[in-house]
Amino acid sequence: MSEAPAPVEEEPAAEGDGGIPTGDEYLGEPGPPLDRHAPFYVGFFGGAGVLLAIWLAMRIQAVGSTLMLIVVALFLAAGLNPSVEFFERRGMRRSYAVITVILAFLAALTLFLVAIVPVIADQVRTLTENAPEWFAELQRNRQVQRLDDEYDIIDKVQDYVTGGDFLSAIFGGAVGVGLAVLGALFNGFIIIVLTLYFLASLQTTKAAIYRLAPASRRDRVGRLGDRIVRSVGGYVSGAFLVAMCAGISSLVFLFVAGLGQYAVALAFVVALLDVIPMIGATIGAVIVTAIAFATDWKIGVACLIFYVIYQQVENYVIYPRVMSKSVDVPGAVTVIAALVGAALFGVVGALLAIPTAASILMLVREVWVRRQDQL
Repeated sequence: MSEAPAPVEEEPAAEGDGGIPTGDEYLGEPGPPLDRHAPFYVGFFGGAGVLLAIWLAMRIQAVGSTLMLIVVALFLAAGLNPSVEFFERRGMRRSYAVITVILAFLAALTLFLVAIVPVIADQVRTLTENAPEWFAELQRNRQVQRLDDEYDIIDKVQDYVTGGDFLSAIFGGAVGVGLAVLGALFNGFIIIVLTLYFLASLQTTKAAIYRLAPASRRDRVGRLGDRIVRSVGGYVSGAFLVAMCAGISSLVFLFVAGLGQYAVALAFVVALLDVIPMIGATIGAVIVTAIAFATDWKIGVACLIFYVIYQQVENYVIYPRVMSKSVDVPGAVTVIAALVGAALFGVVGALLAIPTAASILMLVREVWVRRQDQL
């Protein structure tokens, strides 16, 4: 039998010295890798990184107002979470507890809008109507007249307020006022919706965030995160209670002192401003006292004495007792945090500065200081 022909082997490509292909397949010798320490390499990629960071910062700044609404809603959700946990400790399932708190929150908000807002609007209108009379009495004051004769202050203020440019300078005219009001209402609605959503999904959101940590550290990260959420929730709830104490005490005092026609509006202003750390209570007291002096100097003196005494009680009795179980921040850190927060984000930054500082201090003590102690 004849043997099968042997397979024909293809000849290898021609190689020059050292096994390097020659001819059409030769594409040249590869060069050395780029030197990562070369000035061009460092400068190019460093510049690209700076440009990318600037671009991201500009994008974040563009959505800064939206991010601020989200942060405020998260803090409010953390503030309502203790109420949910209260019902959970009484044996209620979390879903039912969340629904109960949400319904109570919406009912309280509706009651406030229906019952309190019209009263506040009427009293604000009364304040506005009486303002010219107070201004005229101010003009009759001898000291004010002497200053006005020397510096012509009153005429300048009147010309500025009545000249037509006052509202334009503040709000951009009547259209600007309407847009500002609509914007505030829209932001308030968004905050309420986000707060309710975050409250309902708080446990799921926390679990999703904790899963980003390595499995070996997930338990510790979860415990630290839960403590931060409890601290923030305690602070928000405590600040609300302190503000309610200021508002209710002001309401009772103003009715007793003889400012009943403005009592609800002024008490609401005091409660609202009392939430602002450091200066909120003082601003509210100054506003109420100034209106009281414009009405009757005796009522003004009574308001001055009342708010001086009340602020001492609030600073040394009410506030420490309410906040003792939520935040542990030294006084100097509180002042610095409030100033920095106000400088960065205005009133909202001042409101969120103290719980943020408390959270950072807790993380420093539990993570960095403890690690340093083990070295």
